[in-house]
Amino acid sequence: MEYRPGDVVSRRKGLVMHRGIVLEDGQVFHNTPLQGEHVSSMNEFRKNKRMFVHEMDSSEHLEALRYSQDGSDRNYNLFTNNCEHTISRATTGRGRSPQLVSFLISGGVAAATLALTRSPGLAIAGFALTRKLTSGRDPI
Repeated sequence: MEYRPGDVVSRRKGLVMHRGIVLEDGQVFHNTPLQGEHVSSMNEFRKNKRMFVHEMDSSEHLEALRYSQDGSDRNYNLFTNNCEHTISRATTGRGRSPQLVSFLISGGVAAATLALTRSPGLAIAGFALTRKLTSGRDPI
């Protein structure tokens, strides 16, 4: 598959999708817990997983490339600067993490369900249903 500079790519990483931006030289700008925002080869990013490309309009491509090359690499923080924050900041100017929000809401529903019913099965079902309802198709 051909990747264009500025494409947002993702791959499965445990329970979540890990996201990055394809650079002009074919490398990927992304954000990880141990290295923060950095550049890796496509193979290092991919880690033998299936890759997905999220189509962007040309202005988002340019913004993503500009952001990834501004030299102000930030440290990773699960709540304020994970890979989704990095990619949404690069493409929209605003750091957001829909996957994190979905997990937090789902965890709250599961905890409340467990507290009210004392049923682990219902708590797990509540978590799964809430994740399904709060997980949008918008990758950014």
